[in-house]
Amino acid sequence: MIGIKSIASYIPAGRIDNIAQAAAFERDEAFVLSKIGTTTLSVKDPAEETSDLCAAAVRNLLDKNPALRLEDVQALIVVTQNGDGEGLPHTSAIAQHKIGLPTQVACFDVSLGCSGFVYGLYAIKGFMEATGLKNGILVTADPYSKIMDRSDRMTSLLFGDAATATWIGEDPVWTLGPARFGTDGSGAEHLIVRNGCFHMNGRQVFNFASLKIIPHMQEVLEEAGLTLDSVDAYCLHQGSGAIVDAIAKRLGANGDRVIKDLFGAGNTVSSTIPLLLERYAFDSAWRNLVMSGFGVGLSWGSAVLLRR
Repeated sequence: MIGIKSIASYIPAGRIDNIAQAAAFERDEAFVLSKIGTTTLSVKDPAEETSDLCAAAVRNLLDKNPALRLEDVQALIVVTQNGDGEGLPHTSAIAQHKIGLPTQVACFDVSLGCSGFVYGLYAIKGFMEATGLKNGILVTADPYSKIMDRSDRMTSLLFGDAATATWIGEDPVWTLGPARFGTDGSGAEHLIVRNGCFHMNGRQVFNFASLKIIPHMQEVLEEAGLTLDSVDAYCLHQGSGAIVDAIAKRLGANGDRVIKDLFGAGNTVSSTIPLLLERYAFDSAWRNLVMSGFGVGLSWGSAVLLRR
């Protein structure tokens, strides 16, 4: 049985003052705290490429887990929609070389945004089981600073840069339980890049997340033989403080089990859920958790993790 053994991350040292940004858009600190959820955003150095973020996260994972050696890694999957250069070659290939992984490693990218970690977990698990591999790494790295228009108040206050690396292997801490996925391409225009810049319809995204996600989590929990009341923790995509709060409110008495933490980094796209897991899941007393990622596509994925 393979599953999640460990998670490490890399959050660039660069910071944007969100209070100062908000003031330029005639928004005050109260707005930032209640709607955005973080007073700073992480931003990569202009010289850093997406593959550099990937490599830094993987190196932190290796440092954290001496039992995992470079030569042991047999698969590397990178979840990104903002890869190196113009997207060819695939970012995972460039990261493989920078990390120093053996040339026998299988590498490919998954082009998904905020749902990407959930999709990626099941993609790497299925790939490894189908090919008999024992150790793989799932990386999330989607630096939106590459496509950000800092004059756009709808997006500039929200997004930060980060990367995570998740070790998938035998004898895991967390096993992957039932999962459900969904896509609605009719909402593609609500989160889209045009002329090199990212555009978002915040109201439509908020409505989508606040209405869609709880019923979707209930479906996957029913498949797992669990209920909303029996979940130890909810690890949701940290789209914004307002979105997380809205979903928590709809959960009623179970809302206090929703983990909310934007890490002083902001919405780091596919990295938000693994950042939560890294900080909160491994040293907890939780026996189960449900995670849900949702956003660009529109795309969503929810899954149950069970402590082994």
